[in-house]
Amino acid sequence: MELNRYSHIIWDWNGTLLDDAWLCVEVMNGMLQQRGLTPITKEIYRSMFDFPVRDYYLKLGFDFEKEPFEKVGMEFMVLYNERQNECQLHPEVKHLLPYCELKGYRQSILSAREQNELLQETIALDVRPFFDQVRGLDDHYAHGKTDVGFRLVRDLGAAREKIIFVGDTLHDAEVAREIGIDCILIPNGHHSEERLRSAGVEVLSSLTEFVGKL
Repeated sequence: MELNRYSHIIWDWNGTLLDDAWLCVEVMNGMLQQRGLTPITKEIYRSMFDFPVRDYYLKLGFDFEKEPFEKVGMEFMVLYNERQNECQLHPEVKHLLPYCELKGYRQSILSAREQNELLQETIALDVRPFFDQVRGLDDHYAHGKTDVGFRLVRDLGAAREKIIFVGDTLHDAEVAREIGIDCILIPNGHHSEERLRSAGVEVLSSLTEFVGKL
């Protein structure tokens, strides 16, 4: 894929730019242990995690007849947010974003993270100035980000063929397909490379390889 034909890069946040899959595993294992359910490894997590996250919880053994998904989902987010500041950007990101800017690409974020928390994280990690738009969801339940993606693309005012979406999950490929933009996946976050290669889009080995294509 020749990246020089694009003018705008839309980045996914969690997993793609922010290295947080390890924290999702640790938080979830605490919740599973509390309920007498089987803990997971990072490899199992990357093979099971999906959107909508409600389905992922069911796979792990949560019983929504005993406790509603909204309660469980909020519990996860509270525990995650208590430790969120332990997460850092993937090492390549601090060089990647200014390099993309130098090469003339406009950049935005499209995330399933709650909007205000997403904004605060980009500010705390000193990357907010690199993005034209930072778009997340209006709640904590990560139902999906297609609708937000449609609004983002509309507001960017760029032709769809000039936009590339970079993510780390099969959902990112689905969102890009529904919106009508191209997608590249990188297995540095929440889905394994094996799963990503079933998406029918280009899969790169790392953010470093992405830089090499700019």
